[in-house]
Amino acid sequence: MVRKRRDTILTNDAPAIGLKRVLGLWGLVLFGITFVGPTAPFPMFGILSSVSRGHMALAYAVALAAMLLTAMSYGRMAAAFPAAGSAYTYVQRTIHPLAGFFVGWLMLLDYVLIPLLSVIYMSLTASRLLPNVPYAFWLIAFAAGITIVNLFGLKVTNRANFIMTAIMSAAVVWFVIAAVAALHAGVGEGTLLSFKPFYNPGQFHFRPLMAATSIAAYSFMGFDGISTLAEDSYNPRRDIGRATILVCLICGLLFILQAYLGQLAWPDFSSYPKTETAFLDVARRVGGVALFSAVSFVLMVAGVASAVGGQASASRLLYGMGRDKLLPPRIFAYIHPKYSTPTYGILSMGVVTILGGFFLSFQLAAEAVNFGAFVGFMGVNLSVIRHYFFGEAHRRATFSNLLLPLAGFCMCLYIFVNLSATARWIGALWLVTGIVHAAVLTRGFRRPIAEMAFGS
Repeated sequence: MVRKRRDTILTNDAPAIGLKRVLGLWGLVLFGITFVGPTAPFPMFGILSSVSRGHMALAYAVALAAMLLTAMSYGRMAAAFPAAGSAYTYVQRTIHPLAGFFVGWLMLLDYVLIPLLSVIYMSLTASRLLPNVPYAFWLIAFAAGITIVNLFGLKVTNRANFIMTAIMSAAVVWFVIAAVAALHAGVGEGTLLSFKPFYNPGQFHFRPLMAATSIAAYSFMGFDGISTLAEDSYNPRRDIGRATILVCLICGLLFILQAYLGQLAWPDFSSYPKTETAFLDVARRVGGVALFSAVSFVLMVAGVASAVGGQASASRLLYGMGRDKLLPPRIFAYIHPKYSTPTYGILSMGVVTILGGFFLSFQLAAEAVNFGAFVGFMGVNLSVIRHYFFGEAHRRATFSNLLLPLAGFCMCLYIFVNLSATARWIGALWLVTGIVHAAVLTRGFRRPIAEMAFGS
């Protein structure tokens, strides 16, 4: 039955060798948690706490609500279309092929920037620890390392994920225990029960909260990457949706807990020695030098984990678009016969990461990463409405097929419009590039989008 289902998703022009199904539910959950990162609030702590005016925990709670609604939509669409293209495939098959192409193109920006961000951050950190070793060495070494891991297939990747997730989870547990003990001893607010991280009347303002929420959403980036593994999963119709929701919920609750304890331990958000590395100071306050050093190490591990997961997802999005001949199929639709990996897609991502690391700053990439992601999120929510409510299936299920995905769309849209001007400019430039690409393939849009293909 698995072979039959796989055959129905491949086009007639697809290569004979497909992706190998090696992941069950908990393998998908592990991939997602590693990609998102249980320590995602660590590097974002100072920025989020400052922008939200001490309401970081609330910002994560609002972001979690939006992400959960979107995760449900991803699950619904993965059950209907268990293919590797993720949001690109869902929008293409339910709304319009041209809309699907542009969603996939914009999501590609997100998937390119996530591993690039991680590699830049790790290279900068390593350069500070060993200043005699040039930044270029670390950039090439880290990019090559994650590329090699992904080339050997998801079984190897999942083993690496297990180790990295264990290390990151241990750091989170250590911080939680240390923070609880420190608060009990009178550090910071000196209490474990306070509503201030969620609502402090003297500091609360709605606009700063929503600005912080748009930044907090970055911590969740990667949960949608699970849907790109539909053709690597034993039972994608059942497991992709469950894994996506579980990852979103588990990570969201961990983020809120870390933000809550961190803000209680250091209540004055205006007094961080350095905003960008504020969590290191919080860790030192509650756990001393030992926890400070451990968090520094774990930030490097988290960068590797996010880069590995981001590259794996990006290569599978490229595979889906290459298989449909929207990108050169000889390159992006190729699957290695032994390791069952989209080899040239992975290698292409490795090259892009190295080049991007030389030309883009961490701040510039960080501001741009959410643009493509939220376009994709909105597209997936609309796909649920189009497929399930206006399509033939479950037309009368108004709550699940209309109201829930509509709520997810509206929340994502509100966060999207609160993105920085820099993010919108970079996203717009990438979109223009996609329009030019589509115009060339369709000879000025004179050919139907269904015929838009390399080699046709």
